[in-house]
This record gives sequence, C-alpha cells and structure tokens, in this order.
Amino acid sequence: MIVTHDTKEFEGRFLRTCLEEAGCEIVHLDPSVRRTVGSPEIPPEEVAEAAGWSIERVRALGHEGKCQAVMIEGAIRVALHHHEAQPFSGIISIGGSMGTTLGTAVMKAFPYGLPKLMVSTMASGFTAPFVGAKDIIMSNAVTDVSGINSISRDVYRNAALAIAGMAKGYDPAAQREDRPLVLMTTLGTTEASVRRVREALQDDGNEVMVFHCAGGGGGTLDAIVEGRDVALVLDLSATEIVDHLHGGLTDGGPERAMAALRKGIPTILAPGNADFIIGGPLAEAKKRFPGTRYHMHNAALTAVRTQMQELRNLADHYAKMVIEAKGPVRFFVPLGGFSSHDSPEGHLHDINVPGPFAEYLRKVIPSAIPVEAVDAHFNDEVFADRIILAARDYLKIGVHA
Repeated sequence: MIVTHDTKEFEGRFLRTCLEEAGCEIVHLDPSVRRTVGSPEIPPEEVAEAAGWSIERVRALGHEGKCQAVMIEGAIRVALHHHEAQPFSGIISIGGSMGTTLGTAVMKAFPYGLPKLMVSTMASGFTAPFVGAKDIIMSNAVTDVSGINSISRDVYRNAALAIAGMAKGYDPAAQREDRPLVLMTTLGTTEASVRRVREALQDDGNEVMVFHCAGGGGGTLDAIVEGRDVALVLDLSATEIVDHLHGGLTDGGPERAMAALRKGIPTILAPGNADFIIGGPLAEAKKRFPGTRYHMHNAALTAVRTQMQELRNLADHYAKMVIEAKGPVRFFVPLGGFSSHDSPEGHLHDINVPGPFAEYLRKVIPSAIPVEAVDAHFNDEVFADRIILAARDYLKIGVHA
C-alpha cells in the first residue's frame, strides 16, 4: 500500500482497515516528505536512504519536483527489495497528481500479472502517462483525496475489496511460460490474416500475444520485448509508424518497433494498414489532409488514404530502422492491398500502389534483407501462409520458407 501519510493519513488508515478486514497483510510504503506519521512498515527515512539520501537532505531541497524524483527512485528500489524478500500479491495506492505519479512509477517496476490498482483524481482524465504500457488499473477518486465522505468511503472500500480479490487469486507460477513467445501487431482491418497466423503458430506450440496497434499497442509490444525473452516479432501493422511520419492520431513515436531490432530478435515486417493515416472527425481530417480520399470509420476517426509519397516516406523510415537490426529481418508486401479498406470491397482501394511501393522498398532497404512481394491481398490466406512459413523458419520448427 503506497500512501503519503503526511497529507493523507486518514484516507490511508481507512484504506488499510478495509484491506485488513478483507484478509490482506499490509506493507505500507510511505514516501512522505514533509514529516513521518505513525509507524509504516517502510517509512520515509527508508525510502530516502534507498535512493542514497537522508530524509533531511530531501526536505532541504525545497522543491516538490526534485523531492519527488528522489522519493520515486527510493520507493522503486525499496519496494523491489521487499518484494524479493517476501513477494507481494498486489499493489494499491491513492493520491492526486503527485501521489499518482509516484504510485504508478512503483507499479511499472513490477511484472505483468501482479495486480496493480491506482485510486486517483487523475483517473477521469489523461491516464497514458501513468499507465504507460503496464497493466495498471486506474479508479476515479471522484472527490479529492481529502478526508472521508459518503462517496470516497465507497470508492476506497471498493478499491480495497477489488485489490484484495485480485491478490488472493494471484498465482505467480501461472505467469511462467516455457513456450516460445511470439508478439504481433494488428488492427481490425487486418484481423483476418493475423488471426490465421496466430492460430497456426499457437497450434505449433508457441505463446502468441497480439497487440492492437492504435497508439499504445505497439509501444506495449516494445516494452514487453525489453523485459521478456521473445522468440519472434511479427510487426504486421504500420499504423503507428505511418501516423508518426504524417501526424496521425496514433503516433507511436520515433522509437516504435526499434526494440526488437536492437535486441536482435528475428522480425518480420509488413505494411499492414499503410493505406491510411488515422485522422479525427471527417471535417477535421479533410482540413488537415486535403486532396485525398477519406473513409469515416466512425464519428471520431477517419481513415485518410495515403499517397505514393507517404509510402515512400514509410519505406525510407523502414530503411533507417533496419540499419540498427542485430538479428534477421524480412519484409512481405501484399500486392493486392494493405487492409480491408484497401480492397475491392473497401473504400480506399488503389491497386496501383502496392507494386511500386515494393519496388521502392527494395531500392532503399539493405540488399541483405529480403523483400518479398506476394501476389495477394493482406487478408488473403495466401499472404498469411507466407508469413506463417517465414515465422516457422525463424522459430526453427522444421518447416523452412
């Protein structure tokens, strides 16, 4: 339980009571700066010392941001140390913006699967900085974390019961997998092919994780690459890269897809969904991306057709990416279209684009990296089967492409 008792003593004591009544054994980590209140299992002094500071030096900084940076560093270190000695079954925290920043920073240092619940005044707004790529549950505090009232009493009690239930059911042994781990990206517009690939590789005995590549999924895949033993990455959706290059809504950032390449994990790339940039509402998308074709996916999202220049930009970006690859890489380009939108039944089909894109990609990609153009649509079984064969080749299952 992560609660600053210097500002939230009553709330913290109430939360602890609820947790203990639910049958939990509590380790209270108190990262308070102003003063030490009561006798938490991990007091502020221990948190500061874990970061190489004394609590007096931290207080003397006189700057909340600098103080918090030290206490975050110490809180992560001391929490992990206690976890090694006696593993936790869950983490819960309550707080405003400062408490949420610290509490979720600690949570991010713990493995996927360990229950993590943040009760926060920030939970009804922009949560991406706090959740990141981790499995953190954020619960809206509704009122400020300031005293106990008829609403906050239920919010804290419900949160305590929720984390208690998750903690009691948590089985770290169930998280261990001996199967080779394969990570994939997709969107709904390429789901047919990706499902066929996933099912085939699962039938081969692999664990397959699929990530919805709409602004956060690709980053989550990259984070898992950093922290897990991954056998293969199938980065089959280019959406977050295209949007990064052209200002779309699902911009994955400049480092999107680099983790696997730098780590030397075998990687298969395909331009799934490269036929569109994701814009906002239709009227807004037409203003931002004039002179092309549009498909209103829903009231909030518009698929904006990419032109050949944008696809050349994508190829150039791929070329820069693969220069850093420390392991094998292969490209597959479907000549029949890049998504369900880019199909005879879709709204953005342009059969004249995939072939020239494949030719340009071959020109800019290092010659040692294979670029295979497949005479099929992305969602055709033929294309999926080429990906499956190449994946099996990398996984050394015995079937060679």
